[in-house]
Amino acid sequence: MPHLQLNYSSDLDIDVPVILARVEDIILSHDNGSGETKGRAYPAPVFHHTHLKASVSLLPKPHRGAVFVAALQQDIVEELSAMLPRPCWLSVDITFSGPGYHTELLV
Repeated sequence: MPHLQLNYSSDLDIDVPVILARVEDIILSHDNGSGETKGRAYPAPVFHHTHLKASVSLLPKPHRGAVFVAALQQDIVEELSAMLPRPCWLSVDITFSGPGYHTELLV
């Protein structure tokens, strides 16, 4: 299950739920077995320069190599670029969870 974390300057007029859902759709379009993306967003009331950083964390899998990461990053950058006002710094960071990561749905 991927994680998406948005950190952004609070001066941005953006629709955060739409961004979270859209990035989830993009991840699923690259890997339809990835499942739901756990998304969260943190606006920064104190900041220097308007910005948004999207951090995507995935479990390592054999099919998620450099080509996968580059294509996923390109699609996320294109989508977010279309949704952000100008001027705005955009960063997209795709990482993989380490061997100590554990996740499960508690019911």
